[in-house]
Amino acid sequence: MAEATTAQREADRRRSEPGPPSSRPPRRRRWLPGRRLAVVLAVLAAALGGFGGWALYGSDWLRIEHVSVRWRDDGPRNLTRDQVLEAAGVPLDSPMISLDKDAIRRRLLDRLPRLESVEVVRAWPHGVGLRLTEREAEALIPVGDRYLEVDEDGVRFGEVAEPIDGVPLLELDLDEGPGLRRFGEDGIRREAVAVALSLPDAVREDLRTIRASSFDSITLELTGDRTVVWGSSEQPEAKAEALAAVMEAAGDARHFDVSAPTVPAASNG
Repeated sequence: MAEATTAQREADRRRSEPGPPSSRPPRRRRWLPGRRLAVVLAVLAAALGGFGGWALYGSDWLRIEHVSVRWRDDGPRNLTRDQVLEAAGVPLDSPMISLDKDAIRRRLLDRLPRLESVEVVRAWPHGVGLRLTEREAEALIPVGDRYLEVDEDGVRFGEVAEPIDGVPLLELDLDEGPGLRRFGEDGIRREAVAVALSLPDAVREDLRTIRASSFDSITLELTGDRTVVWGSSEQPEAKAEALAAVMEAAGDARHFDVSAPTVPAASNG
């Protein structure tokens, strides 16, 4: 084989030697302002979220320290504050955010039948407010030497030892029959109270006793040994108008019948 020429050896040497370094600097990763801001915001959000969770659940800043109790201004107030607080069972020193308002409301209504409605509110940062409405007696059912209180919906909710001024007695002497099976004692009691509430104001002031033997047989006893046969609770406005008219026309009568309001009757017998 022929020996390589000087020119070939020089060409081989040049190819084997490393070339000169590139004059272009290496490319560096550049952060755009929007990307940098997004990362900063994400870090801040995570930090704030962790701090917020700690503040709500782990710190002493937002914990329940006291419970206030308020009644409706124009309603009855027979329960005491201690009775309400005991029945409510609000967990003191627990995080405000974990307060179960519905559970407290259910406990109060279940344990204190005298309550008609309850509102539970958070009073940040440390308080819980209970806003109460008590049921009001519209009739009293004599039971032994005591009286059961009945509200406008016919609900029995409490008892008292003495009659309440201005509240009529309700006496149920129910006949066994289809009416009792259909409406039940609760339904008839509710209808009897509805009759009392539908009376004209002047008549209602004189009402002493409501007697009901069935859904459509309700009789009212007034002062002065007067009675009113009302019938059922249907057509209350027509019956109230008929009673007012017949009482004005026959003021000396002692017995009135408005069970058929288009033909009211009055008598002394």
